[in-house]
Amino acid sequence: MLTIDLSAIADNWRAIAALSAPSDCAAVVKANAYGLGMARVAPALWRAGARNFFVAHLSEGLELRALLPEAIIYVLNGLLPEVADVYADADLRPVLGSAPEISDWSDLCRDRNTSLPAAIHVDTGMHRLGLSLEEAVQLSGTFRLLGFTPSLIMSHLACADMPGHVLTARQRMIFADVVRRFPGVPASLANSAGTLLGRDFRFEMVRPGIFLYGGVAIAGVPPLQPVVRLEAKVIQVLSAPAGETVGYGAVQRLKRPSRLATVAIGYADGLFRAGGSSDMVKGAEAILAGRRCHLVGRVSMDLATLDITDLPEQAVERGDTAVFLGDGIGVDDLAARSGTIGYEVLTSLGARYARRYVGG
Repeated sequence: MLTIDLSAIADNWRAIAALSAPSDCAAVVKANAYGLGMARVAPALWRAGARNFFVAHLSEGLELRALLPEAIIYVLNGLLPEVADVYADADLRPVLGSAPEISDWSDLCRDRNTSLPAAIHVDTGMHRLGLSLEEAVQLSGTFRLLGFTPSLIMSHLACADMPGHVLTARQRMIFADVVRRFPGVPASLANSAGTLLGRDFRFEMVRPGIFLYGGVAIAGVPPLQPVVRLEAKVIQVLSAPAGETVGYGAVQRLKRPSRLATVAIGYADGLFRAGGSSDMVKGAEAILAGRRCHLVGRVSMDLATLDITDLPEQAVERGDTAVFLGDGIGVDDLAARSGTIGYEVLTSLGARYARRYVGG
């Protein structure tokens, strides 16, 4: 069972919006709202006050437009060939990061004899998407002749979650220089972590993602309200003698007579295989009978095993519930035990869960 607290998501957005004011606070709902269900999350964010939304793909933009007819929707991954008409017909704003994309959008606007909004993406040091600094400077001299007026100038911080990283200050300096060359065009640089770096990073719009969903954006900074609760059922309780191994690969040998609880969750559900335990590493935890219990052995596709030896003899029975997220275990706690980040935990939550929405 995966429980998603829509009220917590809305409250998290309100908190970021208050922190960022007077900058506008958008909402990033790409990847199915970070795995939590855009169909329910996006309307909750709209009711909370969000009006600008960001997705990654055209298909996500079309889905979101059907949900929120009046929202401003930006599509981060730009404009592929021969799809400009689809964007325009759905009132979606592509984030244009190359000369061919800008040319295609300009041609569309001229063909339709109208100026349709789009964002311009400038690469300030991430080298992933966006115009080079030289291309941006060149464009700034002629952007009023494009056939459309950019609705947003944006870039993306590579290391905002690493306080004091030299690249972050360098990116802000480069971006500020670009922005001044596009007078009257709103600018956006800050992601979730960027909103915590001060007013100089917020410009006219911030674009929080992971903060909305209860994840950590900067190490050491507590997340906002927790959003997800992940539970799975115990399907068998068994005993095993010292010296025996548990799970595939026999990577963990029991050091004492042990009681084990096998739970109906595995890597097909987003509980990472890397979160299992071995003789060398203690893996992820879950809460059973009010106590944290470590996984034993490898996580398999559909099953995981917890060590319940330290619990009272009859504390756990078949059908009991183990909590893998919630009750003090956050997405970043599970991520740390699995060698990954909270973003991947959220976006990997499997389709097999019964999803229950509360609040919002």
